[in-house]
Formats: sequence, C-alpha cells, structure tokens
Amino acid sequence: MDELAHIEVPAALSAILSATAATGFDMASEPRTGALLRTLAASKPGGKFLELGTGTGLATAWLLDGLDAQATLVSVDVDARMQEVARTHLHSDPRLTLVTEDGLRFLRRQRPSSFDFLFADAMPGKYEGLDEALRVLKPSGFYVVDDMLPQANWPEGHADKVPVLLNALSKNTSLSIVPLAWASGLVLAVKR
Repeated sequence: MDELAHIEVPAALSAILSATAATGFDMASEPRTGALLRTLAASKPGGKFLELGTGTGLATAWLLDGLDAQATLVSVDVDARMQEVARTHLHSDPRLTLVTEDGLRFLRRQRPSSFDFLFADAMPGKYEGLDEALRVLKPSGFYVVDDMLPQANWPEGHADKVPVLLNALSKNTSLSIVPLAWASGLVLAVKR
C-alpha cells in the first residue's frame, strides 16, 4: 500500500519544501509524520498546541492543517534563520505564534497543564527537559516525538539518547505510550 497516495498535503507545503532545500536543512519532518500530526490535531478542537522545533515549518504546516478555527499553535525554535522560512510561508495564519527562543527556557516559563498537545521535534522537550515538557501537558494531552529510528543525519552520540528517552517514557506512570516503527520512528503518548 502506498501510504501517501490518499493524503492531501497542506497548501503551503510545496513552497516550504523548496525553501527548505535552499537552506540545506536536512532534519525536516517527513510527510507520514505530518499526516499523523494533522490527524491528531483534528482530535483536539479549540486546543492549545505546542511545537518545539519549528525548523522551516514543515510539521507546523501539517499541524495547522489539522487545527480548527479556535485552536492555537505556538511553535518555538532557537534558529531564527530556519524559522524565517515558516514565518514567510505561514505568517498569515492567525492561529500561529512563532517564538524564537531556546525551547527549554520557553518551557520553564509556561504554567503547568497549559497545552493539549506537544510535538517535541528538537532537543528541548525530548532529550533535554522531558519533565518540563510533560509538566505543561494537560491530562489527556498528546505528547509526540519523531526520529526514533536510525537516521543518516543524526549527529555523533545521538543514537545513544534514543533508548534512554524510550525507557524514560515507558516507565513514566503518568503516560500511556505506543512506539511506532513507522515514518522516522514515532512515539505517541497520552498523559493520564
């Protein structure tokens, strides 16, 4: 089965992909991850969404495509140059707030249980500050991470971090998780 044959992509995706290629950024979320994010986003009408690691905005576009008109998305990235691609192509969406800041610093300023959904696509909230990330998630909120399967573009030492994260998530009694050997390797968790 061609998993992507029946998936319509967000309108801004083509332009973001072109701009992403021009930057040389090679850690962008892939379409199957995006399709899952969009589907999960649709399950939280009026929700407050958080993305840690805007990158160039590929996953951001998928999330926005799944949000209803009352939902909001805050996307945080420390790299203003990469985030500028997202800003250029998604700036007209009033549901989106782009924050250029260290993700861990951002998390520490947030109130507990303030988000319905968190996609951790950067070191902060995933390999750094996991407790802070889970603290800002509401009960029944989704916590999603990708890039759990080996990737050619992983920096040295990154492979050692994945089993540590998987172990921490599986032992966390406040979560119900399912690791998925699909797309780039995902973990989908729900806060109890």
